[in-house]
Amino acid sequence: MKLLPFRMERYQSTWENRVRFNLSESGVHPLTLGELLELAGQDPASLAALRLGYGQSNGTEELRARIAALYPGAGEDNVLVTAGSAEANFACLWHLMEPGGTAAVMLPNYMQVPGLLENFGGSFLPFHLLEREGWRPDLEALEGALARGARFVLVTHPNNPTGRALDEASIDAIVGLAERSGAWILADEVYRGAEVDGEESPSFWGRSERVLVTHSLSKAYGLPGLRLGWVVGPSATVEELWARTDYTTISPASLSDHLARLALEPATRAGLLARTRRIIRENLATLTGWLEERGELFAWRPPDAGAIGYVRYQAPVGSTELAEKLRVEKDVLVVPGDHFGMDSYLRIGFGPPKRELIEALGRVAEAFEEVLVP
Repeated sequence: MKLLPFRMERYQSTWENRVRFNLSESGVHPLTLGELLELAGQDPASLAALRLGYGQSNGTEELRARIAALYPGAGEDNVLVTAGSAEANFACLWHLMEPGGTAAVMLPNYMQVPGLLENFGGSFLPFHLLEREGWRPDLEALEGALARGARFVLVTHPNNPTGRALDEASIDAIVGLAERSGAWILADEVYRGAEVDGEESPSFWGRSERVLVTHSLSKAYGLPGLRLGWVVGPSATVEELWARTDYTTISPASLSDHLARLALEPATRAGLLARTRRIIRENLATLTGWLEERGELFAWRPPDAGAIGYVRYQAPVGSTELAEKLRVEKDVLVVPGDHFGMDSYLRIGFGPPKRELIEALGRVAEAFEEVLVP
C-alpha cells in the first residue's frame, strides 16, 4: 500500500511546538486542566481516585448519552466515541470505501479523507466551494460526480479552511442529490459550536438514513489534548464502525472519557462554547483590522465559525515558500494554501491569546514587506 503524505498535518505536527507563534492552529487557545475542572465545579483531587484501566471501548454510557443529547432523536447506540475526529473520519472512510471506489469531495477541505482514499486505492471527484459566490458549493459539479459513480459525499461544515458554514438550502440540496443517488454523506462538523454569531450551524444529522456525522472536543471546545471525538450515525452502522476501532485504538483513554463527560455536562458545555466564541469574536476583530489596513495585499471572506481566516494575497512568492520564510525567519507558523491545492492563499489561525496574535501578525507584515521590497 502506498503512502501519500498528509502534507498539512506533517507540516503542523513537525513545527507547531517549535515556533514562538503558532498561527497554523484552527482552534482557540486550549484550556488548562485546572480551568476545565474549575468550570465544571470539580475538585482537582477527585482525579486522584480515577483508575487508569481500559474503559468501555465505544465510550462510557454516560458520555455517549451526553453526546446523543446534542443530536435530536439520537440515542446511545447511535454514538461511537473515538480518539479525536481523526479516528472518527478514518473509521467512517474505512467503512464507506469500496475497492477502487470513488467519493465526491468538497474542496477546499481538510485533506485527511481525500488522502486516505488515494492511499487505499480509491479516488475522488471534486465539487468546489466557489469563492465568487461566498464559498457556496457547486451543486452541478456534485450532481455530476454522483452521476459518475461517487458512492459517498464528503463535506466539512463549517468548512476548513474557509470557515464558511453551509446554509439550510445548500445542506438540503446536498442531501437531496445524495438521496437520489443512494450515496452516503460523511459530514465533518468539528467546527460546529464555534460560530462567530453564537448561533449553532445546522447539522446534517437526521436529514437522511445515510448520514454519518463526526465531531470532537478539539476546535469548538478548546480541548484538543484530550484527543476525544465521536461519530453519530445509524445504530447498525455505528456497531460496524465500533468493530473497526478494535483494530486502531481499541478504546478511548479513560482519563479523556472522564473529562469529556465533565465537558459535555450542559452547564459546562455552555461555558466552554461561550469562551470559544468570545475569543473568536475578539480576535476576529483584530485580524479584520489588520487585513483592512493592507487591503491592497489581501482579499478574504470572514469565517462563520472557527478561528481560521483563509486569506488570498498579492505577492510574487508561492504559499509554501512564504510559509517557510515566516517559520524560519519570523518564528511564525501558518498553513500554506497549496496544502489545500490553492496557491497564493494562507490559512491564518487567530485563536492564540490576543497579545500573541498581535505580535505574530506584526511579524507576518514584516515578511510581506521584505517580499514586496527585496
